[in-house]
Amino acid sequence: MGTPRKPTAYILHKESSEKKQIKPTEMAATAGQVIVCKAAVAWEAGKPLVLEDVEVAPPQKMEVRIKILYTSLCHTDVYFWEAKGQNPVFPRILGHEAGGIVESVGEGVTDLAPGDHVLPVFTGECKECAHCKSEESNMCDLLRINTDRGVMLHDAKSRFSISGNPIYHFLGTSTFSEYTVIHVGCVAKINPLAPLDKVCIMSCGFCTGFGATVNVAKPKRGSSVAIFGLGAVGLAAAEGARVSGASRIIGVDINPSRFEQAKKFGVTEFVNPKDHKKPVQEVIAEITDGGVDRSVECTGNVDAMISAFECVHDGWGVAVLVGVPHKEAVFKTHPVNFLNERTLKGTFFGNFKPLSDLPGVVEKYMNKELELEKFITHEVPFSEINKAFDYMLKGESLRCIIRME
Repeated sequence: MGTPRKPTAYILHKESSEKKQIKPTEMAATAGQVIVCKAAVAWEAGKPLVLEDVEVAPPQKMEVRIKILYTSLCHTDVYFWEAKGQNPVFPRILGHEAGGIVESVGEGVTDLAPGDHVLPVFTGECKECAHCKSEESNMCDLLRINTDRGVMLHDAKSRFSISGNPIYHFLGTSTFSEYTVIHVGCVAKINPLAPLDKVCIMSCGFCTGFGATVNVAKPKRGSSVAIFGLGAVGLAAAEGARVSGASRIIGVDINPSRFEQAKKFGVTEFVNPKDHKKPVQEVIAEITDGGVDRSVECTGNVDAMISAFECVHDGWGVAVLVGVPHKEAVFKTHPVNFLNERTLKGTFFGNFKPLSDLPGVVEKYMNKELELEKFITHEVPFSEINKAFDYMLKGESLRCIIRME
């Protein structure tokens, strides 16, 4: 996509087409103005993203405009870019794992101010609905993930445009842009000393896997845990098992090349279903004297989900589903598996409440209780964002950090 360039942003004056370059010290001067900046636009399914000059409107009621400093590529971005199993919404600005600084706030925003360091999140916390008030749920009624919505909640309009034509949002975040506008309930304020090029991965993949283990499966110290799928989310789940003190962490994956890397995340042994003639749940039951104490499924494959449930020990075993299955998939298991006191749970974003919980997770990293660096395998400048897609499509990366400057 060309050679790296110096980042520029502009105020677009209504009175003329004159563009004024913005210096970092002039951030306050851009409040209330349309900003023209670079964004990587997905014009159609499966085609390389194109760096375009995009107009970013000021934030409206309960919205925040953020200067994105670092973003990373998640498999969900690739999934909706390919648009093979869902409604295609184009042209669109993808991206939802990121870290940045608040540039300006809209009407009614009181918890954030220009200069705050933040993590945008694909789901939110309105703090007023029954889910937000519940200690058990993080599935906000107002701000729950909506993959088809390409506009803002306030007025059903996009804040992005090119020559007056709208460019659609993605997951309410659209972080593949130097500036983006997000609902305040999807923006977590964090410690300004936290390195945004590391903690940005907490805004989706890491917390989804890590939280599935520590918040939902809750393995006891010395217990056994099986992790199905050793991609970035699965390895985050393994990290959660390691931090929890699990003595056996069994990685289950059909790609043996992932096994060596998984050892860095606490995985102690591996099972490749392709190496066995019997169902993998039977293999795991044999090597664990009846089944594992906990399992976490991170593939989205319904057969893996069934195996993850049936491989846990009767009497106390708990299986947690993380992966999103095909819309026509059906989960089948014999009811006696439940009667024998196995428990099946699902989770969304690791059961973390974005605004309430994410700042604390960042602090755990700052206190060296969590390791994030080993998840970051590649880094590219914004001008080479398509390389990040290539790395993921080839299975070479866990997380590729994209530097916006």
